[in-house]
Amino acid sequence: MTNPIGICIHGGCGTLDKSLLSEAEWAETRAHLADSLRAGWRVLSKGGASLDAVEAAVVVLEDSPHFNAGHGAALTADSTHERDASIMDGATRGAGAVSTVKRIRNPIKAARAVMEKSDCVLIAGDAADAFAARNGLEIVENSYFTTQRRIEALASLKKRAAKGTLKAASEAERHGTVGAVALDRAGHLAAATSTGGFNNKPLGRVGDTPIVGAGTYARDGVCAVSGTGQGEFFIRNAAAYDIAARMTYARTPFKDAVDTLVFDVLKSHGIGAGFAAIDASGTPYAPYNTLGMARGWIADDGRLIVATHAEIHDMGKA
Repeated sequence: MTNPIGICIHGGCGTLDKSLLSEAEWAETRAHLADSLRAGWRVLSKGGASLDAVEAAVVVLEDSPHFNAGHGAALTADSTHERDASIMDGATRGAGAVSTVKRIRNPIKAARAVMEKSDCVLIAGDAADAFAARNGLEIVENSYFTTQRRIEALASLKKRAAKGTLKAASEAERHGTVGAVALDRAGHLAAATSTGGFNNKPLGRVGDTPIVGAGTYARDGVCAVSGTGQGEFFIRNAAAYDIAARMTYARTPFKDAVDTLVFDVLKSHGIGAGFAAIDASGTPYAPYNTLGMARGWIADDGRLIVATHAEIHDMGKA
């Protein structure tokens, strides 16, 4: 009997109300989620490594304008992009991350390079851009990441800030992240997360995404998780690591541990939160406490599932 495989992704818990986009736009969002899952599944189904699978899945989401990571990333207060990413190997607990990068097309590839080609876990700013360039990764102009939707979101938040109504902004106006977790045939887990941060963020702000143990964590035999939500609270609660710790030390069941973080620990701060998670048996799980969360998974049965709100879409065999 072969070991199970599985993959689970998220496109951020900052999902718009259904009425704010056309059905064609929602269909394209779901199609890009499916493309991401298929990219990871191709790796896993051929006996490939979970690290390769999560990287492949996140690259697809970084390249999509529907998510806040690469093309389509949030804008800072001065209308530029600073993006973060991290990746973690559950087998070795090796990890790599980049933060506040401006010109790397796919930050998740740079995070992988930091893990494998440096003695560091995290490299930031211009130094990270330069590191990526030296290692042959694609470098683009900062304007490549800008979309009209992000321009409008920034303008909306600046107006709210001027009126003193910033706290009333929706999760969709403020936040967004992408991530993937996977289990391969060898029983190894991996996690990867990438983000543009939040709209109208101050220059130099760093959230949970590039902080291993806050927004990303993987440990073989336990779980792999990638978080989405207001990163400051994920950092304060070591949220991603806390899930694995509850499972390891308190013997909390997998889904109960994830739910505790989403619906108790993080929700108690009044923030939206969600995770893409998978355990050592290949069970995918993607809970959230907001209006919706772009998400999807393929378990060992090979069926591809995607969703943006409560409705689940079964796309058939991957």
